[in-house]
Amino acid sequence: MKKFIPYIFVGVNVLCMTLGLFLVYSSTVGFESPVIREETEIAKLEEARLQRDENPIIYTMDPFTVNLNGYPKRIIQTEVNLVLLNKAGFEQVVRLGSKARDSVVRILNGKTFADLETVQGKLFLKDEIASQLNELLIEGVIKDVYFSEFIVK
Repeated sequence: MKKFIPYIFVGVNVLCMTLGLFLVYSSTVGFESPVIREETEIAKLEEARLQRDENPIIYTMDPFTVNLNGYPKRIIQTEVNLVLLNKAGFEQVVRLGSKARDSVVRILNGKTFADLETVQGKLFLKDEIASQLNELLIEGVIKDVYFSEFIVK
């Protein structure tokens, strides 16, 4: 039995190397890039252009003046514009009124100056506002959030 152990190790080693080479080959050299037909992509682009809403509905909320979290104490003055996909969503945001404003105020109160100092922080804030308000909406969808005023003092 002791005579066969080195041969078994060599056999297992060769088997593992063969399997490894096959996996590397199939994921790199043997990879075939997907064929993209220009005609189909142009047709998809034209279809997307036709479906796109030419006049988005924008709801401008009243300006916010909110205390930021952290020290030293700072305040933020901002005006939030919501881009909605349809009129049903616009009407629902108008009906929510103070509930929607309260959600935005709570989000802003939880932020610090360091959170909002960078462009990336502002983009995260936009995403957080949109997702929080979309949870409140039943019919409509908020597509994007714009800041027409953004001052931190």
